[in-house]
Amino acid sequence: MWVRSIQSAVSLIIMTAISAQILAAEKPLLPTDKLNKPITELRLTGAKAADSWTLTAQRDAPALAIVFLSFECPVSNSYIATLNDLARTYGERGLRLIGVVPGETDPAAITQWAKEFKLAFPLYADPELQAAQALKATTTPEAFVLDRHHILRYRGRIDDAYSARLKRNVRITRHDLADAIQAVLAGKTVSEPATRAVGCPVGERELRAKPGADTTITYSEKVLPILQQHCQGCHRPGQVGPFSLMTYRQAVNWAEDIRAYTQSREMPPWKPVAGPAFQNERRLTAAEIHTLSQWVDAGCPEGDPRLAPPAVVYRDEWKHGTPDLILTPDADFFLGASGQDLFRCFVLPTNLDADRYIIGYEVRPGNAQVVHHTLNFWDRTGMARQLAEQERKRKHDPNAADHGPGYSSSMGIGFIPIPPKDRPEIPAIGGFGGWAPGQQPVQLPAGNGWLLPKGADLVIQTHYHRTGKPETDRLKIGLYFSKQPIQKQWQSVTMAGIRPTLFRPAIPAGAAEHPISGSVWLRTDALVHNAMPHMHLIGKSVKITMTPPQGAKSTLVEIADWDYNWQETYWFQKPILAPAGTRFDIEAVYNNSASNPNNPFSPPKDIYFGEQTTNEMLFGFLGVTPVHAGRVRVSRTDPTQPTESDSQNRPNRNRPEQKVPR
Repeated sequence: MWVRSIQSAVSLIIMTAISAQILAAEKPLLPTDKLNKPITELRLTGAKAADSWTLTAQRDAPALAIVFLSFECPVSNSYIATLNDLARTYGERGLRLIGVVPGETDPAAITQWAKEFKLAFPLYADPELQAAQALKATTTPEAFVLDRHHILRYRGRIDDAYSARLKRNVRITRHDLADAIQAVLAGKTVSEPATRAVGCPVGERELRAKPGADTTITYSEKVLPILQQHCQGCHRPGQVGPFSLMTYRQAVNWAEDIRAYTQSREMPPWKPVAGPAFQNERRLTAAEIHTLSQWVDAGCPEGDPRLAPPAVVYRDEWKHGTPDLILTPDADFFLGASGQDLFRCFVLPTNLDADRYIIGYEVRPGNAQVVHHTLNFWDRTGMARQLAEQERKRKHDPNAADHGPGYSSSMGIGFIPIPPKDRPEIPAIGGFGGWAPGQQPVQLPAGNGWLLPKGADLVIQTHYHRTGKPETDRLKIGLYFSKQPIQKQWQSVTMAGIRPTLFRPAIPAGAAEHPISGSVWLRTDALVHNAMPHMHLIGKSVKITMTPPQGAKSTLVEIADWDYNWQETYWFQKPILAPAGTRFDIEAVYNNSASNPNNPFSPPKDIYFGEQTTNEMLFGFLGVTPVHAGRVRVSRTDPTQPTESDSQNRPNRNRPEQKVPR
């Protein structure tokens, strides 16, 4: 959610320092005193009294893998599929892999988790933390491998998928648990017997106030109101936040992360560092950030619960009343437990017999825990419908993890449209925003609207991320139509920074600070309502600016540490007047070196313009309306230097508002 210019480097240094402090405070030393020594006895509780597990009963096993898990920890949950694979692969060679939930006292929870996550290994509870203390487990997930004599040969992480809690590495380069299991089964020495596990702490946090800390900053009076206003909308059961912040204990469990992520301004997830005032801004004040830090320093005091504000009630209803048109896929989509994030396009026929103008919309995920964001399009070519039908007719593996309506496309809607022969003045496809966690339903200013041509299909590209267990989703989108004639049709102005080339890469391998830019000029007066930059994985920073003919250059939006996973449209609180002759620029920096943890290639390769995530592109999109009658007209060349024909002003499909992010 949630990451690179000098400002980026400073942020990275700060976060590294914070992470180091957290690690030093939580785990000053890696416990290794149990290594290469026999573990005498462990006793675990099953879902039923007869299902108890003891170490002494495992004498015939050539190897044991004991993995401490927490099903409230997103890092732990992300490893379930990996552990299932290990249990199946090495179980045939005699390995016994079990999961242990430290501190759990409810047998029904063990049964529920085993069923919900489809575990391929037995799950037990360690209610009194006897096993955790015997092995000196500190983290979930954390693995321990014992040989046939119950001598501890390995302790630590499952692999190197995480550099810190909630911070994934792009590539997994070490499979520590699998390597340890193979070595023990083969009777060999484990090459690296101790690694530091990354995840959530085992047991209750030990709350210690720093000397001189202000203990009057309590959860009930000071911290809970901040969490209610800025965090609980996403960090509550069933929502996209990877953990809940609804109770005092939950806040304490994530206290250090709350402090670190709010101080670095990674949370709430709001990427812009410059620009005008935004409607949809999610940002804590400096005072709120300081309050959260003071609370953690003071040992997280609860205070008097009677002084806490009432709980926020979240209602399941359309924010602006019942929409004029509600569309949803005709079946659930099934998302597998593990793997790369998935981009799925759902095709929703509108069956409209006349053009309509959209003045507002609301996207409602069926399962907000897995929907990262959406991009909303309409298509009047029928090509998206054909792709969905082709995928439906393919012979799919009935056991495939990902299946359901729609089709998969890593970028945009996955095709270059062939414009219909009818109504050439109307684009073949169009876009109208999207949804991201925390974003409020969109309503356009009075008198404005997005054209939705009759007969067009809606195409909702949905970015799914996985939770460690199989999930289902069926999103809805509600559209609000204008009841009055639209005075000004909403348009999109596009800046393109990378041109398609066959023989010259867009970003050469090894380039750590590779700049790319693009410009576009207005030929008519316009009002600018929003801005959206778009790049792929190796983008580092990006900025969209405007320069009026007789005015100073100003920033519309700047993102210092680009993150492909957090893209959204940034709406201005007030429309910005841009007179004819205004130049819009998009300026970006790419890092195609080995120092970029998001680089999809190791070692780095030349990267070309293209649709795939491993290609690159640079687009900037502006939502505009005309000041006067007619349409907003633009040029890719300076209109004061008329050396080329203005192809964008021709009434055909080349208009910039028809460009779509891929």
